[in-house]
Amino acid sequence: MFQVGDVISYLEMCTAEGVNLQRGMNYKLGKTYSVILMSLRPNAPYADRIEDNGRVLIYEGHDIPCRKNGPDPKSVDQPIKTPKGSLTQNGLFYQAAKRYVEGDAPAELVKVYEKIRPGIWTYNGFFLLVNAWTEQSNGRKVFKFKLEVAEEQSRKKIAENNVSLNHNRFIPASVKREVWKRDKGRCVICGSTKNLHFDHIIPYSKGGSSLVADNIQLLCAAHNLQKRDKIE
Repeated sequence: MFQVGDVISYLEMCTAEGVNLQRGMNYKLGKTYSVILMSLRPNAPYADRIEDNGRVLIYEGHDIPCRKNGPDPKSVDQPIKTPKGSLTQNGLFYQAAKRYVEGDAPAELVKVYEKIRPGIWTYNGFFLLVNAWTEQSNGRKVFKFKLEVAEEQSRKKIAENNVSLNHNRFIPASVKREVWKRDKGRCVICGSTKNLHFDHIIPYSKGGSSLVADNIQLLCAAHNLQKRDKIE
C-alpha cells in the first residue's frame, strides 16, 4: 500500500495497478477508480498545474498519437473521439465529469501519480474528478480537467482500496526535485535507495512547511516509520 509522498519506480507503479501504464490518462482499467499520470517538470508535454496548496489539480487532456506523415500533435485539437468514432481518454474523462456536474453520477475517483524525473515517480493519492471543459491554447482546442482531493465523502470507497487520504502534507513538484537532487536519491540517514519517502523534518502537524526544501528530506521506509512525528 502506497502512502502519499512515497517515491516509487515506474515498475512499482505498474505492478501496483496490474497493468503497463503506457499513457497518461487511464479511465477505469477495470477498477473502481481511474488513473492519471501527471508532470509539473519544466518542458513537460502537457500543462498540468496544482492549485490551493495541492488540493486542486488542473490536468490537461492528451493529444492525438504521433504518426508517421501525420500532423504535429501540438498543431491540432485534442480529440474527444477516435477516427472510428469511439471515445478517446479525453472523451471518457470528459463525459464522467459532465455526469457529475449534471448530478447524474458521483464524482469519478482518480488515483494520481506524479513524475519527478525519468523512471522516478511519487504517489499523490486520490482525487475526485469534478469538472471538465475545453479552451483555446496556441490556436487549438485542449481539454482541461479539474480534480479535487478526495475527502470524507469518498472515505468508504477509498478504504475499500486500502489507501491513504493523507493529503495535508502535499509537497510541490519543484521542492521534490530540489530535495531529490540535494539528497542524491538516498535516505539521508542510511543511504538506502529503496522504499524512499519525502519526509518533513519539522512535522507538518507541528507547523513545518511543505513549501521549502530546507524542511523536506528523503528517508527510507524504516527510518520514516521510526521518526514519525518526532522533531529531531
